[in-house]
Amino acid sequence: MRHSITIDNLSEIGKAARLFLSEIGDRSIVAFYAPMGAGKTTFTTALCKELGVREDAVSSPTFAIVNEYRAGDGSPVYHFDFYRINKLAEALDIGLYDYLDSGALCLIEWPENIEDLLPEETLRVSISVQPDGSRLISWED
Repeated sequence: MRHSITIDNLSEIGKAARLFLSEIGDRSIVAFYAPMGAGKTTFTTALCKELGVREDAVSSPTFAIVNEYRAGDGSPVYHFDFYRINKLAEALDIGLYDYLDSGALCLIEWPENIEDLLPEETLRVSISVQPDGSRLISWED
């Protein structure tokens, strides 16, 4: 089944994040495919905020590769940014499978760079910029 959420402007991002979280159910590995500047980190920040993560704690892990946050219920949330990954071994070196197998929510930016390492159950989400500037979040399950 195909799902989509349109975000017309930033004031709607919290509502979109709540809807997204309710629709993905218990899926724990979420990969965001989008071009530079489409809003991957912005949407990830909104998701984390909805989960109760302190907003000032969320930042792009471009250099660290992974950031760990705590949701309001104390559960971990892992935020990956594989933009700077050049070899799959770099992702393995950070213990990627330990994170993915943890059952915790894993939010992945630039998954294209580690596609061969992603498990089959990964929820692949596309973020696209529409001609009017809105964002379309879409996925299939």
